[in-house]
Amino acid sequence: MISLRGVTLVYPNGTRALDGVDLEIAKGSFVFLVGHSGTGKSSLLRLLYREQRPSKGTVVVDGIHVDDLKRSRIPALRRNVGVVFQDFKLLLDKTVWENVAFALQVTGARTRDVMRQVPRVLDLVGLAHKSRVFPSELSGGEQQRAAIARALVNNPKILLCDEPTGNLDPVNTNEVMDLLHRINLKGTTVLVATHNAIVVDRMRRRVIRLEHGKIVGDEERGSYNIAPAETGESLGLAR
Repeated sequence: MISLRGVTLVYPNGTRALDGVDLEIAKGSFVFLVGHSGTGKSSLLRLLYREQRPSKGTVVVDGIHVDDLKRSRIPALRRNVGVVFQDFKLLLDKTVWENVAFALQVTGARTRDVMRQVPRVLDLVGLAHKSRVFPSELSGGEQQRAAIARALVNNPKILLCDEPTGNLDPVNTNEVMDLLHRINLKGTTVLVATHNAIVVDRMRRRVIRLEHGKIVGDEERGSYNIAPAETGESLGLAR
C-alpha cells in the first residue's frame, strides 16, 4: 500500500528532514509514527499526499509513483489519501455539513453523491446531530471528528493523521483514537504521527520511530519507546 525506497528529503534551506528512509506499510495496517519534533514525521506524511517531493528515492502509494507524479494527477491521488491535522483546518464560515460537502464538491462530485455521502460519514463520526452548526460551536474533540469526516468523505484507502490528538484533552483523545480504530477495522490503512506516548503504549500497534530523519526502530505491537514491556492499562479498544 505504501512503499518508500531510499527516500531523502532536503528542504531549500538545507535542512535534511529525511535521510535514506526505507519503509513498507501493508494494506489495512494501523501504524504509529513517533519521534521528537523535527525528526521528520510530518515531512514523511507530506510526501505521501504529494505536498512535498523527495530529493532522492521513490515513494509509492497505492501503486502510484508519487515522487514523479504529474501535477494534473495529484487530485486523483488525494481522493485516495485522506489527511487529518492537529489544528483541524475547518472552514470557520461553513457548517459541519458544508465543510464535509466541500471536500466532495471540489472533486466535481454530483449533488446526489454529496447528499448520500455526507450523512454517511457524519453518522460514522457521531456528528449527524450537529451537521448544521459552525466549527466555533463545537468542542475540540467534535472539531477533530468533523475533520476526520471531511477526510473520509471520498472513501480514501489511506488516512494520514498528523498529531490528531495534539490539541485534545484525555477524554476527547480516547474518543478520537477509538474512532480511528473503528475506521481501520473497516479496511482503511491508518498512519498516525504522534507525540502521545500514552495512546501508543496502550494501543500496541506497529510503531515506527524516527530520529534525525532516519528510521531507528520498527516494531509490531510496539510502545512509544520501542520497548517490549506491556503497560497493562488499556484504552478499551479491540486489538
